[in-house]
Amino acid sequence: MKKTNPMLEKLKPILPAIAANAARAELERKVPDENIALLKGIGMHRVFQPKSYGGMEISLPEFTDCVAALAGACGGTAWAFSLLCTHSHQLAMFSKQLQDEIWGDNPDATASSSIAPFSTIREGDGGVYLSGEMGWSSGCDHAEWAIVGMRRENDQGELIYSFGVIPRSDYEIRDDWYAVGMRSSGSKTLVIKDAFIPNHRIEAAQDMMEGRSSGFDLYPDSDIFYTPYRPYFACGFASISLGVAERMLVAFKEKTQNRVRAYTGAKVGTATPALMRLAESTHQIGAARAFLEKTWEEHAEHGRNHQYPTRATLTNWRTNQAYAVKMCVAAVDRLFSAAGATSWMEHNEIQRLFRDSHMTAAHAYTDYDICSQILGRELMGLEPDPTMV
Repeated sequence: MKKTNPMLEKLKPILPAIAANAARAELERKVPDENIALLKGIGMHRVFQPKSYGGMEISLPEFTDCVAALAGACGGTAWAFSLLCTHSHQLAMFSKQLQDEIWGDNPDATASSSIAPFSTIREGDGGVYLSGEMGWSSGCDHAEWAIVGMRRENDQGELIYSFGVIPRSDYEIRDDWYAVGMRSSGSKTLVIKDAFIPNHRIEAAQDMMEGRSSGFDLYPDSDIFYTPYRPYFACGFASISLGVAERMLVAFKEKTQNRVRAYTGAKVGTATPALMRLAESTHQIGAARAFLEKTWEEHAEHGRNHQYPTRATLTNWRTNQAYAVKMCVAAVDRLFSAAGATSWMEHNEIQRLFRDSHMTAAHAYTDYDICSQILGRELMGLEPDPTMV
């Protein structure tokens, strides 16, 4: 039997209000301020923040259950807010000096990100100067900081994929988020012009994946920080896909139950094809949840045991989630194709679920064409392909 999830119990009462804002959120192309206030009001933004700054450090399975439930109300809100949460986990692996800067005076502070290294840097005294137009920064309207990607040359002349952290005063937000899916995530572009990033705000990505980052040993008693950053950073994408798919089951049943065919008057809800589609998608989404829950519990168990995952384990965690997303999208598609022409109307929730579902499979981390190659190479004992991340 699953343990009680206190954060989920706090979340459930505010979900109807967030769902009621879904249409407005799409029109505004960002998470409404009201949704952020509701979620911060229950403290959800602090789930992965270190306890020393007032955070909760809840387990990954508890968090993903909350994200899936939130996605059923509004996928874009879940996308943006889950990243604001998981970025706190990543920030906890940076230096104590940086963490004090972020949370010392404002324990409610959060960070958005744009981690693809589409930036240019020049070395300065004690850090780098970074410029770039950094896209896909979900939830940036509601963050006080940003994590940005770069390639920095090491002493051997190699370009090392790294992250830098900059305050809101160091960038402008370009309002260019016009997307088909996840419209309410507000994944806009950060425009950065020669922002100085001191060394204590910079970490190499590989160090954060292999336990060598500046903050790795700051919280020896924690159950969630003895881990690579990436599994926590990416866990939201699959949980959102799951939540959207589970909501699609409900929306399809509600729409189909009393639906009649316009020209014949036949009842669709009792017709065999609708029943078969609903049954298969129910099985598929249930299988995806079981697969994800097993994977997320493995994450949590490694953290509790202070057992650092092997490369093979990390490969399975990453590709398991991508495969579950693939199953969720297939289940949503099966239902959408039988939901009737009115489901294409913009006011209909079902078309939003369809669009958001496909966006969950479009992220680099959930691209199953990439993930199947990554897993195949691992299964055959081949070295990882550095062109696949």
